[in-house]
Amino acid sequence: MTFRLPGALWSLAYKEFLHIARDWRILVLLVTFPPAFTLVIGHAFEVGDLANVPTILRDEDHSAESQELIDYLKTKPAFAWKIEAAPTDPAPDLLRAGVQGIVTIPAGWGHGLNNGDPIALRAVLDGSDTTTASQIDGLLQQALGEFQLKSRETMIDNLPDEMIELGKKIPTDFRQKIVSSMTPWTAKSAFVYNPKLLFIDFVAPGLIGVMLQLLTVPLMAVTLTRERENGTLSQLLLTSLRHWQIVVGKVIPYLMISAIMIGVVAGLLHWHFHVAFPHPATLALLSFLMLLCSLGLGLVISAFCNTQAQAIQFAVFFLVPIIPLCGAFAPLEQLPDSIRPISELLPLTHFCRAFRRVDLANADFSLLTSDIVYLVAGVLVTFAAAAWRLRRTQS
Repeated sequence: MTFRLPGALWSLAYKEFLHIARDWRILVLLVTFPPAFTLVIGHAFEVGDLANVPTILRDEDHSAESQELIDYLKTKPAFAWKIEAAPTDPAPDLLRAGVQGIVTIPAGWGHGLNNGDPIALRAVLDGSDTTTASQIDGLLQQALGEFQLKSRETMIDNLPDEMIELGKKIPTDFRQKIVSSMTPWTAKSAFVYNPKLLFIDFVAPGLIGVMLQLLTVPLMAVTLTRERENGTLSQLLLTSLRHWQIVVGKVIPYLMISAIMIGVVAGLLHWHFHVAFPHPATLALLSFLMLLCSLGLGLVISAFCNTQAQAIQFAVFFLVPIIPLCGAFAPLEQLPDSIRPISELLPLTHFCRAFRRVDLANADFSLLTSDIVYLVAGVLVTFAAAAWRLRRTQS
């Protein structure tokens, strides 16, 4: 009896492997989806500097100063300028114009620079993408600041000799204050944990976790329902296998396949996107617990559904809200306070948090305890719920 039960368990796992091997759609999904998803989404999140942003530049001033500004802005690779000497439409549609912004040099701008009453440029930017809009605004402000500094240096270089001699008579301490007031004041920042501010390093845990759930939960969700539809679940329950052994036997094939999938994804992120992955043993433990949680969730859905269609629907219904709520691709701090408690219920939230602490901050085990405990609890609860449901089904 002692040796027959493990043999039966492995026979059940082998049977599940055959189900996977005979379904070419699952095989194609498992082989192609992880690397393709990693490459496509990874490059999508490989955020670099903005370049060639289509922008209209209108000159309503037609002065030497405005032309000088236009010539300077043309050197900026962030913008692909479409120069308009005069507005063709006072209030154009940015979408129809095919641009993301309109920058206008108002009439009298050059005169305002010369008489000490500068006039602000007018900018209309596409705010549908909040991240890009703020970047464009920042790049525009930066370009104007650089142009102002360049103009000030040119003006100082061209001062008449008598003005230079007069400037020498100004007290040294007051002259230094003037120089300080004319020099742009800056803040020198240093970044830790992600010094290059690479977004791909931030989203790497989310890519691994989301991919795990997108593949394992739906596939696992149809395992028991398939047996139920084929009429073989009752036969399994009548065998000498215990309920937990049936659960384990169903999980083993997907556990092995998913472990390989994690290796492929992590390999692509490391070799293609240069994600460091320090402390691989700790990261492997976190990935293993997240994998078990995902398989457990799929088992629970499978145990409570009567058909494979129902299982897929429940899996999709469960997965859709997870992506925006788990902090995989955006900081949890951006979520409203009323939503944050819901996020903390998701295993993927704890996986992403713990993974980032190790991957980016080299955090020690003490900073991971609460997240690991939650993942372990998720594994125990989901597997126990699936075994309990099987017992109820038999009774």
